[in-house]
Amino acid sequence: MNLILLFQEDFIDGANHVRLQGRRLTHVREVHRAQLGDEFCVGILSGRIGAGRVTKLDSSVLEMEVWFEQAPPPKLPLTLILALPRPKVLKRVLRSASSLGVQRIILINSFRVEKSFWQSPVLSSEGLREQLIIGLEQARDTVLPEVLLRPLFKLFVEDELPGLIKGALSLVAHPLASDPCPRDIKQPAALAIGPEGGFITYEIDYLLSRGFIPVQIGKRILSVETAVPALVSKLF
Repeated sequence: MNLILLFQEDFIDGANHVRLQGRRLTHVREVHRAQLGDEFCVGILSGRIGAGRVTKLDSSVLEMEVWFEQAPPPKLPLTLILALPRPKVLKRVLRSASSLGVQRIILINSFRVEKSFWQSPVLSSEGLREQLIIGLEQARDTVLPEVLLRPLFKLFVEDELPGLIKGALSLVAHPLASDPCPRDIKQPAALAIGPEGGFITYEIDYLLSRGFIPVQIGKRILSVETAVPALVSKLF
């Protein structure tokens, strides 16, 4: 935890004192081994980043005086369109995408996505938020990416996707593509990544008909959780 993310309910005395609870309290006590007077990097959700000094510490309570000095890092102008992976993988991908600063994540259906994946508790608002916050804490960020769930592939690609990616360089990861993934682009982008086994031909063709360009990052076929950071790091 490189940043302690704070929420409005943590504040106990105006705008300058907070009390930590739950996972964050345990982490600061047991991993950082906090002592009175120690300072930690803190940030307020959707707000600024600063520091917090421990002012009270006992077996059940940790309080800090906090102040905020700087804006969070800018988000990447990237819409990540991801065929819904299995829940354990989804957790890791959400953390990774959040750490990287992805602005928007859209989870979509695909022929190779198992129907049961859409019933996972990870897709609840609480489940998604938990994983994204862990990513923010890692990267010292405070702004959550937007997450959209779109379980109807054709309807989403036909009706909604064009408006979401208007003006963006639209790419789809495909191991058989002839063009390499572009590097260090200076414009908004949309990146579609399929499930394990990839998008089927029908799905690739549908994305291409909406202006997507197939790209690859070499001869190796990567897992979803490896492909996401590999492709995002090349783009930006």
